[in-house]
Amino acid sequence: QVQVTESGGGLVQPGGSLMLSCIASGSIARIRATNWYRQTPTNQREWVAVITNDGSVKYADSVAGRFSISKDNAGSTVFLQTTSLKSEDTARYYCNARYWRDDGSSLVDAWGQGTLVTVSS
Repeated sequence: QVQVTESGGGLVQPGGSLMLSCIASGSIARIRATNWYRQTPTNQREWVAVITNDGSVKYADSVAGRFSISKDNAGSTVFLQTTSLKSEDTARYYCNARYWRDDGSSLVDAWGQGTLVTVSS
């Protein structure tokens, strides 16, 4: 199994930056991709970005050019660098690791508890 834990959220002024982290533990070699999602105060869940095990990245149009996803060499930590933050970026940010079952039969998801980002002056 894989477990993930997010950190790095907080209160930031518009235009500011935060670095979010997602630390994975367990069978991290089985991770195929790690996504960031966010859930807004109105409970809308939005996909934000993904990084695959080979380092390919993609972003939602709403954050492209402002957010950057990366991972450490061990693949155990995925970062989401957020810049030029706007009030509409206020949300709880969740890390999702999609990984192969031990028998390789299917992919399963691990979710963290999320980290809250509040953008406000």
